Amino acid sequence: MEFYNIMFKKILIANRGEIALRVIRTCKEMGIKTVAVYSTADAESLHVRFADEAVCIGPAPSSESYLKISNIIAAAEITNADAIHPGYGFLSENAKFSKICEEHNIKFIGASPDMIDRMGDKAMAKSTMIEAGVPCVPGSEGVIPDFPTCKKVAKETGYPVMLKASAGGGGKGMRAVWKEDELEDAWESARQESRAAFGNDDMYMEKLIEEPRHIEIQIVGDSSGKACHLSERDCSVQRRHQKLTEETPSPFMTDKLRKQMGTAAVKAAEYIKYEGAGTVEFLVDKHRNFYFMEMNTRIQVEHPITEQVVDFDLIREQILVAAGVPISGKNYFPQLHSIECRINAEDPYNNFRPSPGRITVLHAPGGHGVRLDTHVYAGYIIPPNYDSMIAKLITTAQTREEAISKMKRALDEFVIEGVKTTIPFHRQLMDDPRYVKGEYTTALMNDWQMNEPEEE
Repeated sequence: MEFYNIMFKKILIANRGEIALRVIRTCKEMGIKTVAVYSTADAESLHVRFADEAVCIGPAPSSESYLKISNIIAAAEITNADAIHPGYGFLSENAKFSKICEEHNIKFIGASPDMIDRMGDKAMAKSTMIEAGVPCVPGSEGVIPDFPTCKKVAKETGYPVMLKASAGGGGKGMRAVWKEDELEDAWESARQESRAAFGNDDMYMEKLIEEPRHIEIQIVGDSSGKACHLSERDCSVQRRHQKLTEETPSPFMTDKLRKQMGTAAVKAAEYIKYEGAGTVEFLVDKHRNFYFMEMNTRIQVEHPITEQVVDFDLIREQILVAAGVPISGKNYFPQLHSIECRINAEDPYNNFRPSPGRITVLHAPGGHGVRLDTHVYAGYIIPPNYDSMIAKLITTAQTREEAISKMKRALDEFVIEGVKTTIPFHRQLMDDPRYVKGEYTTALMNDWQMNEPEEE
């Protein structure tokens, strides 16, 4: 195609696991050479095997490898990579890394340093969205300077409230407060946790939305400031603010709400002249009022379900936009139904305790409408150093009922031995009446009890 003459010749993937392999596959289809980076713990990972080149960037701890900017830039320079794809997690939303790539004339396939800073600071992001006219949860205007102010804002907002770390993510530094006499303890503990996790204890406050759905809108913007959306994903099934399964379209969504939320997400992206793939995340209350929560300036773990229902390669689009190719500007709406189950190396019968180790047996599910994104294989050793997600199982069908039935069959067919996984949890979830009816909120897991495992 005509745009390949301005396309990158070689992309380094600054990540590991399934997302690194996912990026490599699209690059190969586009005729772009790839460079894998890996820690000593990942020497036998599939992303290392399938990339055109591979560079070891350090020992197992991510602070000495996947988060070591100098080592990644050095790997890009010695292999003559002209772009870096950061995947998700690690350095994908690190403004310093984005800036250093820029300084070394290496294209960062992601948001600009300024955009990452603006959207990464939750309080600043909220202020920006208020300016853009995007509905936001009532609460503090920016960072709360001290506890007396915190007390005043909570009273004005009305209990219950949610304290949130301004630099936060992954549920860290968040505290729900139901009454005034709980506020001070929550304030201190949230700040302490935020300081430990992010080196920053700035807090802001929002009204706690009761019975919320967590619904996000996938957007793509180009260098001209034009943006489009690819509809919604429902990410309400969560444990400790970590997503477990996602689906699109949301069973809670109406055509009217989808249009309103899509319009708001595009408005947000165009207001800040966002370039690249990103996600605008909303909380939606039981009355279908929606409120901006945050913006992720990267590809999401759950992006495959969007790809499945609109037949669209989001990684390819990221690469094209980074190369200066304009987007079509067309909005996309789901034509099918798709569900993703995150398969983690965790024991769901033992409070989801991590279960690293060697996979002795692996049988992958297949068949019509089944997609498996994974980097593991029989004999692979899951290291204890990183996130426990080892696979994403995606089923797609004409209807939600068919997608659930397909997921049940695929989970029954998915065999992983040698380590504990969350396959039994997802199989139980697919039979849960609340899930089956689509009548679930972010509170679904609060009273979750696993059925006793069957005798082997």
